Amino acid sequence: MNQEQNHPLYSIDRENLNRLLAKKSPLDEDFVDLARLFNRYEGFIGADDLQVDLKKILKLWGLNRDTLNIKTREIWSKGFRPGQNISKGIGSGFDTSDNSSTSNS
Repeated sequence: MNQEQNHPLYSIDRENLNRLLAKKSPLDEDFVDLARLFNRYEGFIGADDLQVDLKKILKLWGLNRDTLNIKTREIWSKGFRPGQNISKGIGSGFDTSDNSSTSNS
C-alpha cells in the first residue's frame, strides 16, 4: 500500500508556488524555480496540491514540460546563477552615497 509522504520543504515550496502562480510575466529565475520544483516532486508520493499547481503554472505560462526544460537549459547556458538578479538597491548603507547633503562652506 502506498502511503503519502510529507516533504520537508513543503511549506517553503508552497510559498514559492503561490508566488509563481501570481506571475504574469515570469523572469528567468521563475522558470528555473518551476523546473526545480518539478524535478523535486516528480515521482513523489504526496504533496498532490503542489503537483496540481505545478501543472497549472505550466498552463498559465503557455508551456509544457519539454518547453520548460528547453527554456531552462538555455537560461543556464547563458550563465544564469541563482540570486544574481537581486535588486541593486538592496545592501548596506555603506555602498551608497548621500547626494542630498550639503558640504560645509
